Amino acid sequence: MSSTFGQLFRVHTFGESHGGGVGAVIDGCPPRIPLTADDIQVDLDRRRPGQSEIVTPRDEKDQAEILSGTFEGETIGTPIAVLVRNKDARSEAYSEMAEKYRPSHADYTYDAKYGIRNWQGGGRASARETIGRVAAAAIAKKVLAAQFAPDLEIIAWVKSIRDLEAKVDPDAVTFDQVEGNIVRTGDPDAVAPMVELIKEMRADGNSVGGVVECVVRGVPAGLGAPVFDKLEAELAKGMLSLPATKGFEIGSGFGGTLLTGREHNDPFFMEGDRVRTRTNRSGGIQGGISNGENIVFRVAFKPTATIMTSQETVSTEGEDTELKGRGRHDPCVLPRAVPMVEAMAALILCDHALRQRAQCGEMNWAIED
Repeated sequence: MSSTFGQLFRVHTFGESHGGGVGAVIDGCPPRIPLTADDIQVDLDRRRPGQSEIVTPRDEKDQAEILSGTFEGETIGTPIAVLVRNKDARSEAYSEMAEKYRPSHADYTYDAKYGIRNWQGGGRASARETIGRVAAAAIAKKVLAAQFAPDLEIIAWVKSIRDLEAKVDPDAVTFDQVEGNIVRTGDPDAVAPMVELIKEMRADGNSVGGVVECVVRGVPAGLGAPVFDKLEAELAKGMLSLPATKGFEIGSGFGGTLLTGREHNDPFFMEGDRVRTRTNRSGGIQGGISNGENIVFRVAFKPTATIMTSQETVSTEGEDTELKGRGRHDPCVLPRAVPMVEAMAALILCDHALRQRAQCGEMNWAIED
């Protein structure tokens, strides 16, 4: 299985939803980066289940254990292994799924590829796999802050849930605004309607999807690569590798197709000794390389596949049948997807920062307001 991500900052995730635990092995982290389990725990707490009334009630504390790669509170340049043990798995709720494929899940496709699958809680296809990504990203952010960009900010928020859209300014939104509500949106007026919609979906045994938007502030010009490793291509791959994702767009995205070139181009101007753009329809990346403006992108998440009503399906024996979802599931993945999106952005930026230094040497990471 392709469970490794990155070239220089390499992350290998492991574990299944109802196995002994999940986690990651991080290889390529520079030495002497301050790191403790508490640094990782902050983001794991934002991702974990059971944190509010609108997410799955599975009771997991998701306590991070650093098994290797640190000494006396610092990284030592060797692989860092992070483990989170599963404590509240209830595999009995999934016994029917051993013989019936859940619609829009990975059950059938895993069987088609491997001829065997772990049907307990989704196994490797479960969103619990992202624990390893979030843990690794906490380390990536420490590397970026210590060696490249101490003022770099990665902030994601729920932009929309179904047809409810938040009004958020990517240039001004703050982390505290997003974390100040259980939906994790930056628009206070959107919180109550979104919470109500999610509760309605749960009461109806249904689910709902939406869009997470993300801004990265403080990235200098010159980060990324031409052709196959374009920065936006790496972001797209990383985001679409997250569970339940169905779309990615950056800058003007699909909306840019409605504009002419004259309307869409971002004019350059000088601000002191820095090249700036008056608009940012490129989303901070041109030719696959960052231009120094804010990187702004959006990720579409489908409605949660497990719903608590009967659906048509087939059995592992190839017979038509029906299946009703059981277990504990998010009626909407968006609030918990926010730290996942931030995590993938951090992993990609850290990897490209190390690649930039390896190929071109030190660059000017100082970004003026």
